[in-house]
Amino acid sequence: MERDLYDADHEAFRATCRAFLDKHVVPFHKQWEADGIVDRGIWLEAGKQGLLGMEVPEEYGGGGVHDFRYNSVLSEEIVRARASGVGFTLHNEVVAPYLLKLATDEQKQRWLPKFCTGEIITAIAMSEPGAGSDLQGIATTAVRDGDDYVVNGQKTFITNGIHSDLVIVVAKTNPEAKAAYGLSLLVVERGMPGFERGRNLDKIGLKAQDTAELFFTDVRVPATNLLGEENRGFFHLMDNLPQERLAIAVGAVAASERVLDQTLSYCKQRTAFGRPIGSFQHSRFVLAELATEVQIARVFVDRCIRELNDGRLSITDAAMAKWWTTELQLRVVDAGVQLHGGYGYMLEYPIAQAYLDSRVQTIYGGTTEIMKEIIGRSLGV
Repeated sequence: MERDLYDADHEAFRATCRAFLDKHVVPFHKQWEADGIVDRGIWLEAGKQGLLGMEVPEEYGGGGVHDFRYNSVLSEEIVRARASGVGFTLHNEVVAPYLLKLATDEQKQRWLPKFCTGEIITAIAMSEPGAGSDLQGIATTAVRDGDDYVVNGQKTFITNGIHSDLVIVVAKTNPEAKAAYGLSLLVVERGMPGFERGRNLDKIGLKAQDTAELFFTDVRVPATNLLGEENRGFFHLMDNLPQERLAIAVGAVAASERVLDQTLSYCKQRTAFGRPIGSFQHSRFVLAELATEVQIARVFVDRCIRELNDGRLSITDAAMAKWWTTELQLRVVDAGVQLHGGYGYMLEYPIAQAYLDSRVQTIYGGTTEIMKEIIGRSLGV
């Protein structure tokens, strides 16, 4: 089925993304996986190419285009290049909306220009050792003291955690209130006394992506770094999570398509008992089922992208997209490993790397179980 989501401008942007990744990322990514982190200079190069802050107004150095399709193009090309270490999607698709919707004019002047050049790398810190998908379990506190908030607590599993210069931290500002009414968003910046980074966490996949623990010990954060309204942080998060979840779905479908193409090609070339393994009925049926499901997922996600652009993407539809496509990605990758046989277990084959990198998809951004809970509640049950 032919896609009609993109126009000529998007395809021109795709060519820019592909050229950038092929030149500046692909040749170095294996080394970055060994290092556990990408070269920070890649962010500056991405900024020069206009790949950061596409939605940021031109007055702050951004692209000035409110169109999520540009984000999805970049995400698709990152998947194509197997460039799992670059954290541009978190920067553009997750953090940018908070800054654009909630930041004051003064905050935008301070942060957005360098956000677009790559001089400022961003992260968002929600998860804690004792609180993941359940945001109401957050224990990090921010106590007002004069013109500052004093922040204490710990965060974990933070993407871009080592490189980040600006971290949106979810903290309790009113411990007496129910959690939904006592959370706020505070921007903690590199160099603030008491803000420290722990380990670059050792994950089973996404080896080049820096994922860190963050520690806050009596960190004095100026009240001018409050993002949005005090004690309204939970609602700010709920407003922005649908885009984050759609962004994960975009990557999941793109990865499913790539793995399916690789597996199909292998099944046409690899022979057993004198014939291509894809010609056996079982293999053919597996491929037929996966091709159908991936196509259906693609159509739904493309529709969600249009809905987001029109300001109509619901929390429920985003949850549906997130859980279905990420679970599909796991099924596609698992079937790909099986059809590759012994070679599917060898890390020199892309399918094995995909197996490791994909497993987190059903966990971050809200687990599959949480997504189903959201959908179930919307049904009145």
